[in-house]
Amino acid sequence: MRNITVILGDPRKQDFVKPNSEFGKEDFKTIDELKKALSKLDYNFKYLDDHDTLYSELRRLRDNKEIDIAFNLCDEGFNNDPKKENVIPLMLETLEIPYTGADEKCMVLCYNKFQVYEHTKHMGVPIPKSILINPRKEDRHIDIEFPAIIKPNLGDGSSGITQDSVIRTHADFEKKIKDYDEPILIQEFLSGNDVSCGIISDKVLPLIEEDYSLIPNNLEQICGYEAKWDSDSPYSNLKSKKADINKDAEKLIKEYSLLLFENLKCRDYARFDWRLDSENIPRLLEVNPNPGWCYDGHLAKMYGFEETKDSYSKMLHAILKAAEKRLFQ
Repeated sequence: MRNITVILGDPRKQDFVKPNSEFGKEDFKTIDELKKALSKLDYNFKYLDDHDTLYSELRRLRDNKEIDIAFNLCDEGFNNDPKKENVIPLMLETLEIPYTGADEKCMVLCYNKFQVYEHTKHMGVPIPKSILINPRKEDRHIDIEFPAIIKPNLGDGSSGITQDSVIRTHADFEKKIKDYDEPILIQEFLSGNDVSCGIISDKVLPLIEEDYSLIPNNLEQICGYEAKWDSDSPYSNLKSKKADINKDAEKLIKEYSLLLFENLKCRDYARFDWRLDSENIPRLLEVNPNPGWCYDGHLAKMYGFEETKDSYSKMLHAILKAAEKRLFQ
C-alpha cells in the first residue's frame, strides 16, 4: 500500500484571494470532504498544511522512506500566495519526491495568460482578440473594440475579474484601468456558451458550462470573483450544467484541449476554459494545470456526469492513478 502525502494550503496564514483574507467554514468543509473521499481509497494518507515546516517535514518523510507520492493539492500557492504556486513542485523536485500534477515550468507558463496565447499560435488554437498592456507605462490611447473585458494577465481563481471588468466605452476603460498596477489583458468580450473541458490522464471528461439563466438579465454574463467567493452577490446563484453546444464546437474543444494538454506539458490532470464566439467557434480563455479539486468544483462535477456513486473519490483516485502510471510504469 503506497504512502501518499497530501499537500494543502496553510489555514494558519492569510490568504488574500479568499473573503476576509482567511480560511472560512466552506474551506474547512472542503478539506473535510476531501479527507472523507480519500479515506475510501486503498492508500496510507498523511496531510501537510503547515508551510513553515513543509520543507523539513517533506525531507524527514523522504529520509525515513515514508512517502511514495506527494499529492499536490496546494492550489493556494506556497504560504497561500497564488504567485508562488510553482514553489511546491520546485520544492518536491529539489527533494526528489515524486508528485502529482504539473511541474514548475508548466505552472509558470500557464499562470501567464498572454504567454499561453503566444504558445498556441503555432497550434492553430483560436483565442480571443487580446492586447497586453502595462497600465503604469503604456499609452492608454489604444484601439479597442467594444464590448471588451479587462482582466489581470497573471493569476487564477478569477481574482481581479468582476462584473465591472466588462467595458463598453472608452470612459469605462479609463475608469477601470485605474484598478490595476500590473500587466493586464484587454480582450474582446465573448458572450457565447462559457465551457470548460477537463482531462485526467488521457481521458476527456464531459464538458460543463455556466448556466447564466440563473442570474438577473441586467448583469454581465461572466463567472468572476463574485460567483466564486461572494455569497451575498447575485452571482452566487450561478450554477454549472452539462454543456449543451453543437457537436462541431464540442469536437473542437475536446481536440484542442488534448492538443494543449500535450504541447503545454500538463501532467495527470488539467482544465481548459473556453468561450464560444458569435459564430460558435470556441476560443481559449485559459489553461489550468492542477485545477480546483474540491468536491463541488467543475472537475468533480464533470466526473460526476459519468460516475454517480462515489464519483468524488473516484475522481481523486483517477488523478492518483494517472500519476502512478506516469511515475512507475
